Amino acid sequence: MALPSLTLPPLYPVAAPKKPAAVYVVVQSSSFSVNGATRNCKTQEKPVVRRRLTKPTGITLPTPETSSSFSSVPLKKVLVPIGFGTEEMEAVIMIDVLRRSGAHVTVASVEDQLEVEAAGGTRLVADAFISACSDQTFDLVALPGGMPGSARLRDCQVLRDITIKHAEAKRLYAAICAAPAVTLLPWGLLKRKQTTCHPAFMDKLPTFWAVKSNLQVSGELTTSRGPGTCFEFSLSLVEQLFGELVAKEIADTMLLNVADNNSRKEEFNEVSWSFDHPPQVLILVANGSEEIEVVSIVDILRRAKANVVVASVEKSLQVLASSGTKIMADKMIGAAADSIHDLIILPGGTLGTEKLHRSRILKKLLKEQQSAGRILGAICSSPTVLHKQGLLKGKKATAHPSVINMLDDAVSGVRVVIDGKVITGRGLATAADFALAIVGKLFGSARARSVAEGLVFEYPR
Repeated sequence: MALPSLTLPPLYPVAAPKKPAAVYVVVQSSSFSVNGATRNCKTQEKPVVRRRLTKPTGITLPTPETSSSFSSVPLKKVLVPIGFGTEEMEAVIMIDVLRRSGAHVTVASVEDQLEVEAAGGTRLVADAFISACSDQTFDLVALPGGMPGSARLRDCQVLRDITIKHAEAKRLYAAICAAPAVTLLPWGLLKRKQTTCHPAFMDKLPTFWAVKSNLQVSGELTTSRGPGTCFEFSLSLVEQLFGELVAKEIADTMLLNVADNNSRKEEFNEVSWSFDHPPQVLILVANGSEEIEVVSIVDILRRAKANVVVASVEKSLQVLASSGTKIMADKMIGAAADSIHDLIILPGGTLGTEKLHRSRILKKLLKEQQSAGRILGAICSSPTVLHKQGLLKGKKATAHPSVINMLDDAVSGVRVVIDGKVITGRGLATAADFALAIVGKLFGSARARSVAEGLVFEYPR
């Protein structure tokens, strides 16, 4: 399969700011959880595994049984280990893409607890301790990068033993960002394998076998460069597990082909978004919000040194995202409404968008935001929330292809549309474009380009 030619950028480390209030994310495996697991990654004692259904009411996780195109595809088991400092965009994109394909993904912590603080301040809570996985057979072991996350994976003896045994059995294994150089190389799993990784770690790879490409498949090993190449990386893994047709369908549903063919940005009625203080950004989440959009926007804006707060419109801080990821917001919307925000952003996701639209507090907050001349942002299906509340009158906008015809003055063929102080985006694979467009407006193109380089994402000249 000719994978979508993602113009996803190169990555040199950008100093990430001290993150404000953290976003807490609980990543659930699609069919089991572990209680009472041994908490030391140095041991291989087997915990008790209790099987239970984890599909939330009202949110159907993609499985071979529920995805019509994948009904005849055999179940594939994937292990995604995480540790302190794992890159959250890479972990969440991999998990989401693989689950959409029908894979059974187990997220395992190599730490002494299931809750893991990722590189950008997001907290991921794994399904199991790595010790629970020591006697299992997986079709794919996929390592996210990030620092010190890659070193934490490297230093876990149980994960090392699992991965070496897995590779010796000629089963698929993969690593992205720093993980090829920092994790797999010391384990001896790059021998005679052409390999790529984050540009900042290329000098650690054996010179003869190092390849400067976004994606490199060498036998059972697949490697890639960073968050900006993670969609391409994940699609390659889907193709190797399930075949070209499944990978193509996933690419289409996540707008990867849209991202290739559409122009990046159009702006109308240009005005300045500059501030004399760090921009205050509020991101609203609900059950069914799209986790790739939430995590990508939060991570990118925080890299750019914006102060980001995530607020729940539900009755609790915890929300269940569209692919089963649990996100703990920083605040309830009622508490967030007491502050002034320079920018309010609504992520997409069909169910999440409906919940956002029904929130009376949010409706009031959005109207006050517009009346005060402050900035509004919406991506994927959530521009319809702004439209229904009369906040897009006289404004050009874009949205997910499934809902764009609901907008009065829609702009097609564009990933991001800015009209005055309203920004809208198509969603999913275009979330990085949306977030970087915001960075460019708030801080200038030089800052946006610097952040893009850190993501290995191509920023337009």
